[in-house]
Amino acid sequence: MTGMGDLLWIFFIITMLQPILTQRLLGSQRIRLMRRLERERESRVILLVHRQETMGFLGFPFFKFINIEDSEQVLRAIRLTADDVPIDLVLHTPGGLVLAADQIARALREHPAKVTVFVPHYAMSGGTLLALAADEIVMDPHAVLGPVDPQLGRRPAASIVRAVEAKPVEHVDDQTLIEADVARMALRQVRETVRALLAGKLEGQRADEVADTLSQGTFTHDYPITCERARELGLTISCDLPEGVHELMALYPQPQNRRPSVHYLPMPYGRRGERGEPKSERSRA
Repeated sequence: MTGMGDLLWIFFIITMLQPILTQRLLGSQRIRLMRRLERERESRVILLVHRQETMGFLGFPFFKFINIEDSEQVLRAIRLTADDVPIDLVLHTPGGLVLAADQIARALREHPAKVTVFVPHYAMSGGTLLALAADEIVMDPHAVLGPVDPQLGRRPAASIVRAVEAKPVEHVDDQTLIEADVARMALRQVRETVRALLAGKLEGQRADEVADTLSQGTFTHDYPITCERARELGLTISCDLPEGVHELMALYPQPQNRRPSVHYLPMPYGRRGERGEPKSERSRA
């Protein structure tokens, strides 16, 4: 006969295993959908998705950004892809380390076959740097890119330089002068990277203008660059995102151990009275 202590142990074990089982189920679903997309597009699909996920002890979430581990994995995937096989990169990221983003972007730029970047929701900062490396960027009509201006800690490099230039040098302390010097180097380096990624896609002067706009602090770092704005800049943009990419992103849910802030019935809605329910149910109504 099972006692209360045994029931508590069973409950504890189930609680421990539930996040692991959930992740394995999601993982298998993601692989099936990735393979379907690869068959449809005759390409290699790579995902770089940064969200909070229920992994780790008791499902506590953690935050992720583009880091060196990401660059190692993406570079390996690119190396495993033949020169005549296109690459489809699905991006959902707030950005991350400039070094890691730069490595991935240059590897994508040098891949001989077509590289397409899909942005279902957002690819900011370093994510935009990766998008600039692609031959084509495909965005959801409401997705956004962002400026790639470097940040030193929590402060924009461009703002540090402007602040120093607005004062007589004798009124600026040594630490701030050093930060401004580093900021100038960071701005120059990122501009050169963007300019290299745009080479061959935009004409010389236009490429310089776009590189300046995106990297030199023209906007705030979280400024949303929409499909229309990206096209105005001269980037090759499509706003016809495949439905399969949306389906794939649905398999990267936010953590389940907190109350959701958005609620809706998860079914397609048509005209009034056509809400995805079976015909038999509609006829009863």
